[in-house]
Amino acid sequence: MRRNMSAQPGEVDLPPLSARSVVLSLLLGTHPPELPVKELVRAVEPFGVGGSTLRAALSRMVAAGDLRRADAVYRLSDRLLARQRRQDEAVEARTRAWDGDWEMVVITATGRGPAERADLRTRLTALRLAELREGVWLRPANLSRSLPDDLEQVAQSYTARPARPAHELAAQLWPLDTWAATARSLLAHVAEAHRPADRFTAFAAVVRHLLADPVLPPELLPEDWPGATLRAAYAAFQGEITRSIGTESIGS
Repeated sequence: MRRNMSAQPGEVDLPPLSARSVVLSLLLGTHPPELPVKELVRAVEPFGVGGSTLRAALSRMVAAGDLRRADAVYRLSDRLLARQRRQDEAVEARTRAWDGDWEMVVITATGRGPAERADLRTRLTALRLAELREGVWLRPANLSRSLPDDLEQVAQSYTARPARPAHELAAQLWPLDTWAATARSLLAHVAEAHRPADRFTAFAAVVRHLLADPVLPPELLPEDWPGATLRAAYAAFQGEITRSIGTESIGS
């Protein structure tokens, strides 16, 4: 049985910023996700990204299909709009009251190649399902979302009530103590990060970690679960970025 999070307890993954990662982080946190190039130039300056470096990065991102350009405005491509929706859902964590039911997805398709299997695994993990055994995925039915229609081509979905105690099953499917320890380390790190580049890097790690939050019902979580606190910290940071960009726009 595969676990859904592989980080060591308290581990914080903070890769260095690149011009591409700064642009994507700005646009993924902007609604609508588009900015004129003159605003992007101002926005990336605190991160040590110069104008020529930015323009080279923008050209590569357009060529790679990350961005679309209309006149002097850059916006996210459709593929990255889907990523923004997942990121927004990670922060909002829309849930409903849990009545004890579980979602169960059973893979029925056969003869798929390694790439197809890996893609399906990524999709199911993004839906916050966890693999009990090969081809059988579960989670408590507490999310306000439905499964994609095209999933029916490769799997069948059911509502289940496992006989095993729910908190034991959740603890088997997700390494909750590991997730919580890393979340607390991230909260401590962002509290000490003051330079724009340091905060940007730290909150990029926060987003990645929120995407791995199983968003379980409260009764299945350990005490002092830091999920809501981490979401609130990221939402506050998004507000900082939005106000910063808005101020620059007014002054331009």
